[in-house]
Amino acid sequence: MLYYNAYLRKTGGHRANWLFKVLRTPLCKLNWGGSVVRQLEAYTAYGMLKTATLLAHRYKRCCSRVQTGRPDYTRHPHTVFIPQLCSSRFFHTSYVTSGPILPFKLSDIGEGIMEVTVKEWYVKEGDKVSQFDSICEVQSDKASVTITSRYDGVIKKLYYEVDATALVGTPLVDIETEPGPEVAHEEDVVETPAMSNDEHTHQEIKGHKTQATPAVRRLAMENNIKLSEVVGNGRDGRILKEDILNFLAKQTGAILPPTPFHEIQPPPPAASAPSSASMPKMKPPPSVPIPVISRPVFTGKDSTEPLKGFHKAMVKTMTAALKIPHFGYKDEVDLTRLVQLRKELKGLSEARGVKLSYMPFFIKAASLGLLHFPILNASVDEAVQNITYKASHNIGLAMDTSQGLLVPNVKNVQLLSVFEIAVELNRMQTLGATGQLGTADLTGGTFTLSNIGSIGGTYAKPVILPPEVAIGALGKIQVLPRFNSRDEVVKAHIMNVSWSADHRIIDGATMARFSNLWRDYLENPASMVLDLK
Repeated sequence: MLYYNAYLRKTGGHRANWLFKVLRTPLCKLNWGGSVVRQLEAYTAYGMLKTATLLAHRYKRCCSRVQTGRPDYTRHPHTVFIPQLCSSRFFHTSYVTSGPILPFKLSDIGEGIMEVTVKEWYVKEGDKVSQFDSICEVQSDKASVTITSRYDGVIKKLYYEVDATALVGTPLVDIETEPGPEVAHEEDVVETPAMSNDEHTHQEIKGHKTQATPAVRRLAMENNIKLSEVVGNGRDGRILKEDILNFLAKQTGAILPPTPFHEIQPPPPAASAPSSASMPKMKPPPSVPIPVISRPVFTGKDSTEPLKGFHKAMVKTMTAALKIPHFGYKDEVDLTRLVQLRKELKGLSEARGVKLSYMPFFIKAASLGLLHFPILNASVDEAVQNITYKASHNIGLAMDTSQGLLVPNVKNVQLLSVFEIAVELNRMQTLGATGQLGTADLTGGTFTLSNIGSIGGTYAKPVILPPEVAIGALGKIQVLPRFNSRDEVVKAHIMNVSWSADHRIIDGATMARFSNLWRDYLENPASMVLDLK
């Protein structure tokens, strides 16, 4: 404890007296090392008394000294005790203190979302995490987002199982932070996932990697199967659809063969009254075996589960749509010239790395039509007292994804070229295939087109997505005979279109005129050049 005497000489004893008042223990009795004393000396020398107090209390808690014999310091309070010169033995024990355990709460994601479904955990109890490490993936009725950590520490508790519903403002996990200065309670970091070009998504938990396509993940989620419990037989341990089905068969049972029926033997003939000598012996008729009928027995059970995520959002949206009186209008469009134009531009677009479909032309033609009929790009309030005309043409495209029906929208179509629309559609289709569409892509739509023809069918009855006032459904393109201007039968590429409009503010004539203008743009794609900006 020579450091202590030097400390007293340098400070004049007043800071030592201050520490004595704080700790209620003479500094020399604490048996602290020189580094601790120098650290306290530096803090008190610069007037950082609060920091010195916290540090002193921390070391007082962390260090304890057990002695078989203790010298008397009451007579000589400044006497230095040197253990090497004493015959008695002294022992020094220390322990590591754990830091505070902080509840990691689910912050407000926005868009009025009050609850989310926990889709996947990226950590487990006992895992060590750092700031901005992924904690879990949650899914709301609008999008999937990744929750990242704000603290460095160890996961002590998970509050929810996979597929459980978590409420905004409630804890997701408890994190034991590292001991040190007080850690401020900050809100969680909600990170919208960026676009991924991988053909599959994966989770990583301390070196454990589970690989599966979105379709396989959806199949597992629908059957309440944890991917961590399934053994993958694909390349690099990837879980295949067959692995999920085999695991499900083991859990629920399969079609079991029935117990075969035994052949029924007829009873032996009864003995007759006359003697057997007087009557000739009759040979019993051969027994006819009854064929075994296969009766499959299925041992599975019905299951009931709550509506979650996008399915729950669909219920809410379609229930609101029932309040809208729909006006329907249908027509057919001759796309022969557009088919030829796309054939010429397809190679050029692919050379730029973009797949060019018919959809960018449909969307751009709709935007040009909305410039002439802005009421179709409007919204009406719930009381149906005011109409808001939208300046931006945010045209949505209904997509059939592994998570269900999603309607992302292309923003500001009125300012984009056909090629720029194709680039944006490629981006959204990539995100939709991997389940990574964010809230920004799924909100703010003003007009919608549904490409139901990519699956099949000609006509449909599309349902308006509130607060929008119009929607169109596009059928499949068919090669059919039609008459040309010279009354000759020619081969034509025909597509049927079905429109629905909010009949409270849109009359039939307006919808028909918009459809005719939209059809003219597509049947004569060169005419769009005159109105392009």
